[in-house]
Amino acid sequence: MRIVATAICVFGLAGSAAAADATLITGAAIFDGVSPDLIVGQDVLVEDGMIAAIGEGLDAPEGARIIDAAGRTMIPGLIDVHWHTSYCCAAQSTVVTGDILEIAIRGALGSERTLLRGFTTVRDVGGNPFATKRMIDAGEILGPRILPSGPPIGQTGGHFDYRPYQAVPTNPADSQWYWYSVGLMAMADGVPEVTKRAREVMRMGASQLKISGGGGVSSVYDPLDVRQYTMDEVRAFVEVADTYNTYVASHIFTDEAARIAVEAGVKTIEHGFLLSRETMELMRDNGVWLSVQPLLDDEDGFHFDDPGSQRKWIEVTNGTDATYNLAKEVGVKVAFGTDILFDPALAERQGAFLAKLKRWYTPYEILKMATSTNAELLMLAGPRHPYQAGPLGVIAAGAYADLILVDGNPLADIDLVADPGANFDLIMKGGVVYKDGL
Repeated sequence: MRIVATAICVFGLAGSAAAADATLITGAAIFDGVSPDLIVGQDVLVEDGMIAAIGEGLDAPEGARIIDAAGRTMIPGLIDVHWHTSYCCAAQSTVVTGDILEIAIRGALGSERTLLRGFTTVRDVGGNPFATKRMIDAGEILGPRILPSGPPIGQTGGHFDYRPYQAVPTNPADSQWYWYSVGLMAMADGVPEVTKRAREVMRMGASQLKISGGGGVSSVYDPLDVRQYTMDEVRAFVEVADTYNTYVASHIFTDEAARIAVEAGVKTIEHGFLLSRETMELMRDNGVWLSVQPLLDDEDGFHFDDPGSQRKWIEVTNGTDATYNLAKEVGVKVAFGTDILFDPALAERQGAFLAKLKRWYTPYEILKMATSTNAELLMLAGPRHPYQAGPLGVIAAGAYADLILVDGNPLADIDLVADPGANFDLIMKGGVVYKDGL
């Protein structure tokens, strides 16, 4: 394997990865992100970061790099729609003892690893990845495209209230908790404060808003059954998002909270492990997505120091099988994400989490979900979507040249995506080759 990138220097800057003015890839069997049938006998021409043409016997422009991909399968770059740039790659103790600089540095370093796992785009649903995103887009550091939600917003005593027990009662003169003041997460109570905080997050550059509408696992003050935010408050979030022509994603596990969110206009339910058929049918009928993660209490299971959080984890993951099976049966739109938190070693298993979907889906359904289907969800951001020069998640003329060459056929063996280090021979984002094992 050869990584084609300049080393990151001590000042945190990186040079561009290897690129030619044009690249012609020949001989690959192509999964276009949509069709279950591989396209054979077609070449792919990449120019100016986009797919310029797909066809038989294409001529290479003068000076183009030619890649012989015979025996390999070409797939679109993978998309994770529940990723945390700021949270994935720092130990949980960092949130207790560290500062925003450490979080940001670890997130930036982790972003390079995310790209080299073949995830060329992520929807970041909580944290402060704005500087990382800007530097990636400018070519100063390596990483995926990021659609940031910015700091996730919760209520007092809600899922994003990680303050010490002694932090309440508060008064208006109190300063914000450190992690709120630096935008790693946010708190708002009441419609006026909700409106202001949502506008502040959009001002930071969010593509969409992320809120908590129900109880969480890792938080200690909120049982799973707790509904978070009143109907008026959720509607205020949605109204602010609507004024920016984008949408709200909400952390929710249970029925009543999900029903309030759907009625208020929330467009993606994040997690949803404990939803009933009736709630999923309501989501389907209102065009609301289920952004669920293949979380199981297995070798990749999360472990919490707080016994209450560990009990909630077991309760939630006991619902994973039923959620996927019911979602398929009902026909609600399902997206793929991972939600890996505070564990750099587990973050390296991002592709393995995708392969876990074989418990419920065929390899074709899995790859389609992690490419063109996830790209469809990203379009909910409307004009706030930062990457609109062409489609993501597909191999088609005019699309972004985010491409992976797999040594083998993942439509026959989805476990190939679980080990990108061994099986991804080439990773390209925007026409630039970041990994070249050919």
